[in-house]
Amino acid sequence: MAANQMTEGDALGHSDMDYPAHLATYRLFTSLVKWGTIFVVLVLILLAFITL
Repeated sequence: MAANQMTEGDALGHSDMDYPAHLATYRLFTSLVKWGTIFVVLVLILLAFITL
């Protein structure tokens, strides 16, 4: 069980993790979600006006 405990050096994260690449991927993901949501809302508004 001692292998599962965090030490003081682990508080900043795992040393093998590529944090700049992780942050870039996260920013890309959130940007795609934001613009995808805006696109879907605009399509729904357009369809509402077309069907009226």
